[in-house]
Amino acid sequence: MDNQKLCNILDRIAKALERQGPAACHENDLTLANAFVWHANTKWLQPVPLVNRIDLNLLRGIDRQIAILMDNTGRFANGLPANNALLWGARGTGKSSLVKAIHAEINRNKDDALILVEVHREDIPSLPDLLIYLRNQKQKFLLFCDDLSFDAHDNSYKSLKAILEGGIEGRPQNVLFYATSNRRHLMARDMIENESSNAIHTSEAVEEKVSLSDRFGIWLGFHNCDQNTYFAIVEAYAKRFGLDQDGIDLRFEANEWAVTRGSRSGRVAWQYIQDLAGKLEKPIKL
Repeated sequence: MDNQKLCNILDRIAKALERQGPAACHENDLTLANAFVWHANTKWLQPVPLVNRIDLNLLRGIDRQIAILMDNTGRFANGLPANNALLWGARGTGKSSLVKAIHAEINRNKDDALILVEVHREDIPSLPDLLIYLRNQKQKFLLFCDDLSFDAHDNSYKSLKAILEGGIEGRPQNVLFYATSNRRHLMARDMIENESSNAIHTSEAVEEKVSLSDRFGIWLGFHNCDQNTYFAIVEAYAKRFGLDQDGIDLRFEANEWAVTRGSRSGRVAWQYIQDLAGKLEKPIKL
């Protein structure tokens, strides 16, 4: 074998070993943005320069939820005590949109008062590592987990319980945790019922499963909107993005869209608006 062929083989072996090795570590720099995504495998906070969100004043039909969460988040941003919050309820009703909109509103009133950190559901077990890092930082952090829930044989909820309340270190004073879920108790109903039917002490088994949601000081319920609220959402979007043109019957078209989707919600309204903007050849700038 000549030297060139040997070099090519060694080069392929070296590249294969590099691909199988651990991912390169990134250095965290909290000055790059006011929103980040946590990557557990590399312990990296990935900056998000432009967050996918809508303005707070475009959210309709959830005035009570907005007031409560804004007050709680504002107190935290000002260095006062605040509660972890669980936003639960029907899909597409504005739970995650509200969290992101309030983060933007808080920072609009006070520059860089709050850093938003998204934690993916599968990275929940790595939260202790993240909290160790955040505890020593001077900024205030709002941890956000979207669509949080647990299924059978998933014991990671126990580590989350200790982080929210109960661990000897406790939650850092500069960290707040918000989660959204379609489930009020974060567990599948059959999961709770199975524990109840199989356990010797049924009440204790159920308490173990539902106690996680008790660690959230604030519960905010979100429910399917009625027709008038749905129309109000559509009309607010249309006005904001210049889609309320003559000759377009927004209510008729939006209602037809909702019928084809089988539901009315903020998400369905937004999907209709995107379809309408595409037909009118108008870009949507958030």
